[in-house]
Amino acid sequence: MDSLTFFQQCINGLSLGSMYALIAIGYTMVYGCLRLINFAHADIMMVGAFFSFFGMSSFGLPFYASAALAILFCMLLGMGIDKVAYMPLRSAPRISMLITAIGVSFFLENLFSVVFGSSPTAYEAPAFFSQNIQFLGLNFMSITIIIPIVTLVLLVVLLQFLYKTKQGMAIRATAFDINTVRLMGINVNNIIALVFAIGSILAGIGGIFYAISYPTITPLMGVLIGLKAFAAAVLGGIGSVGGAVLGGFILGFTEIMVVAFFPEFSGYKDAFAFLFLILVLLFRPVGIMGDWRLEKSRF
Repeated sequence: MDSLTFFQQCINGLSLGSMYALIAIGYTMVYGCLRLINFAHADIMMVGAFFSFFGMSSFGLPFYASAALAILFCMLLGMGIDKVAYMPLRSAPRISMLITAIGVSFFLENLFSVVFGSSPTAYEAPAFFSQNIQFLGLNFMSITIIIPIVTLVLLVVLLQFLYKTKQGMAIRATAFDINTVRLMGINVNNIIALVFAIGSILAGIGGIFYAISYPTITPLMGVLIGLKAFAAAVLGGIGSVGGAVLGGFILGFTEIMVVAFFPEFSGYKDAFAFLFLILVLLFRPVGIMGDWRLEKSRF
């Protein structure tokens, strides 16, 4: 493989890893506060892709207006799922919320299969995102570079929010010790709703980016992507926002580079990504950025 091809694949891996990172952040923040693996999170990504498509195809909205409304709907959906499905189970055993999360995931997948059909649907984005860019001999679509830039900007904004605002401090305190936060008079339910809102916004953005990059959407599109994003969160250190982003980048690079270096194994690219996760966790079970001394996350 020559250097140009290598750098070309690096850009592709950065783009794919950025999408995984956007979705993984939602997993890691919810787990940090509730110790819950929110299996419905990846389906919110699917909802974002479908609603942006629905706004353009049925109402004739411009792409950016449709995308903004879809992201807003994802935020409201995430908060609604928490209020309806998870809030009544705050004091129940964790397995109850886990089973509920799986049930919500199945409900969304089957609902959208009934409404939109289970066949793949073509997603048409503005031509701007598919424009070819040539730079130093590299050739890639504009969306390939837009996704990492937007991801890094959102990461900086999120970290500033978590460390520089009162709401962010409350989220980190809830992740560290939810019972102490309750004793201090803070409304924990509002803080958790805010966490679901942030995670769902990022999932909606990730779903729209994925639909643009791979212009076919299905009600089950979130299943494998969600598993990879969850793996990214675990790999980086679940409960750590920075770890989720790092894990997303690592899995994205691994998936792309396996195909680039070993094209005969392209059909097993997903298996290689999870194999890499297993190897890392065998030697560092808390993940790359996890802390051996802490069981609870501080983001």
